[in-house]
Amino acid sequence: MTKTLREKGIKGLFLVSALFSMAALATITVFLLISGIPFIAHTGVAEFLLGRRWAILESPPSYGILPMIVATLYVTALSVILGTILGLFTSVCLFAFCPKKLVLPLRQLINLLAGIPSVIFGLFGMTTIVPLLRDYVSPNGVGYGILAASLVLAVMILPTVVSVSLDSLSAVPKSYYEGALALGATKEEAVFGIVLPAAKNGITAGIVLATGRALGETMAVIMVVGGSPEMPKSLFQSVRTLTSNIAMGAMELDENTQEALIASGVVLLVFALLLNISFSFLKQDRSERRKRRGKV
Repeated sequence: MTKTLREKGIKGLFLVSALFSMAALATITVFLLISGIPFIAHTGVAEFLLGRRWAILESPPSYGILPMIVATLYVTALSVILGTILGLFTSVCLFAFCPKKLVLPLRQLINLLAGIPSVIFGLFGMTTIVPLLRDYVSPNGVGYGILAASLVLAVMILPTVVSVSLDSLSAVPKSYYEGALALGATKEEAVFGIVLPAAKNGITAGIVLATGRALGETMAVIMVVGGSPEMPKSLFQSVRTLTSNIAMGAMELDENTQEALIASGVVLLVFALLLNISFSFLKQDRSERRKRRGKV
């Protein structure tokens, strides 16, 4: 009897937690849609999404967010590419090539990066990465911009990519690896040709999580990206992402500006939904291919 009550209590707790999460998501979504959609409709979808001028202090003000959308896509894409390459090679190294005594300490050190506040990453980027880019890499003497923000974000998403990728590699049956070695494959061929493809679903999930983190990061980005609402034309140009634009204008008391920022949040929400939907379709497509191969 006591065991049954305990099980029912645990199930009820899980149900309440799930309902709370769903309610929080629904509340945020409804708030953004109710507050943001009317402003987009009033301003005009084309003028808001494709407008190249953001000038809230002018009369009349301009609320074009195309430069911020492009900058967000550039920063997110470049950071995910850099973070994925570095994270995959790190996870493969820890999985197969690193001495076993060093695997746990190195993994713990990498996981510590996830606990560092984003403002610390921003300070590091502002005081180290930006001056290095400005003095030794940038052709125009500007260190702030897309590349600086992408490098900082690549380091920030590294723990996510490494952790999920390493868990996915470890979940692959050892018989795959051992069988490849028994058939004459080298260690590198077994890892990159057999184990890595077998873990691609989990690795893809890690990349999606890392992309969401990079897409929504604000504080670290705002400290190294520059802040100019201009169309990106170079990696070494002061730009402004959607998140940094929302943060920089959050203290504005003007009602129209606040509505414009909320509408920008709607665009970010759409990006996040598209990202998750794309991943779901990709995963479903792979599952269907496996079923077809099994039938054949």
